[in-house]
Amino acid sequence: MGGADEPFYAPAERQDELHRLYYREDYFASALHEIAHWCIAGPERRKLPDFGYWYAPEGRSEQQQQAFLAVEAKPQALEWYLSHACGFAFQPSLDDFSSRDAAQQRNAFMDKVYEESRALHARGLPSRAATFADALAVEFSTDFCSTCLPMLWQPEPEPVSLSMAKTARVSVR
Repeated sequence: MGGADEPFYAPAERQDELHRLYYREDYFASALHEIAHWCIAGPERRKLPDFGYWYAPEGRSEQQQQAFLAVEAKPQALEWYLSHACGFAFQPSLDDFSSRDAAQQRNAFMDKVYEESRALHARGLPSRAATFADALAVEFSTDFCSTCLPMLWQPEPEPVSLSMAKTARVSVR
């Protein structure tokens, strides 16, 4: 669901309800990022609000930012592949722009995201991620194939918003 102030995952409270992913404003990348977390989360984490992760707003301490970056490399690597499946640009997100050395942090973080993307390339996407990425490729008419993953080299320069993108209706349980 778009338009949220902050991204958030809300598990279903009853058997007859669907889980809900809220993404920031109408940012396409925010939606893909939250979906990446969903694809990685195991059955127990999918029962927890926000998959059981903590969140601290902008203005984090150095220690908080490092903890954030440590858990974000894997979902952002998967987000990179999901973006590629849609044919949209990927931009890594530090999610905190108050640091004085943000450019240096971004470069170091991108190295970690790249390492994770190489690991995904070597072992393949998790099954839910592969199913979702293949559905995105069909919806967005790209040649992405989850069983023949491309090696990703560099992020493209511009993030994409949903207002600029075709809205996909892809459902994966």
